[in-house]
Amino acid sequence: MSRILSTMGIEFRIALRNRWVAIATGLMVLFALVLAAAGAAPTGDIGADRLSVTVVSLTSLAVYLVPLLALLMSFDAVAGEVERGTLPLLLTYPVSRAGILAGKLLAHVLILAIAVTLGYGAAALAAFWADPKAVAGLSALVRLIWTSVLLGATFLGLGYALSSLARRPSGAAGLAIGLWLALVVLYDLGLLALVVSGGDGLAVQALPGLLLANPADAFRLFNLAAAAAVGAAGGIGAAAASIPLWQSALSMALWPLVAFALALAAFRKVTP
Repeated sequence: MSRILSTMGIEFRIALRNRWVAIATGLMVLFALVLAAAGAAPTGDIGADRLSVTVVSLTSLAVYLVPLLALLMSFDAVAGEVERGTLPLLLTYPVSRAGILAGKLLAHVLILAIAVTLGYGAAALAAFWADPKAVAGLSALVRLIWTSVLLGATFLGLGYALSSLARRPSGAAGLAIGLWLALVVLYDLGLLALVVSGGDGLAVQALPGLLLANPADAFRLFNLAAAAAVGAAGGIGAAAASIPLWQSALSMALWPLVAFALALAAFRKVTP
């Protein structure tokens, strides 16, 4: 464990030097404050506190921004080592390949945790300042923070897998952007087309399973289920409430493990 933590410390210092901590935190704080200001206008109409409505907006932000940040941090984690010629040296250290990946993952997860905590915290402070009753939405905000970290861990693992397969940063970057578009943007468009086209009964019955199979959708369903309880999520929240909460929670818990297993399997095939 000490070797994994040592690898984590090295990776975290590299991220500090490359300004990843500042970039991730700055983006999260900026967008969170913008959404806190623009997304809480309808609170009086729906009877929800300001923070609960803000959490709904932050959920939509996290679905797009957290996976993107995770992939940008992880796409050259292995490919960059190969291109710089430092992978053979890294593999001579008394740390297993699983330990190396685990150290990188812990460092990058810590960066994401700092970014989302400060970003969402800034939005929460703005909500508290404008509406003292916003404290009622604090539990939803806490849940959004730790689920955002889980979502980020999933895409970090997938980014390591792509980095190991591509073995060149340029190729890994292209694969990472393609994966982000496929899972975060195009996947939902495909499901929407399925619903609008009125597909056969089997396709409609498979829709909940298809939603849970995507880590981004499982994250959104889990967090919007709470928003539906306060009436702040509209039709999307109603759809989220139709799927049992434990199913979306299980999907979110399993995806980081699956992603890390895929990354490790791909990393084992990388030769110095």
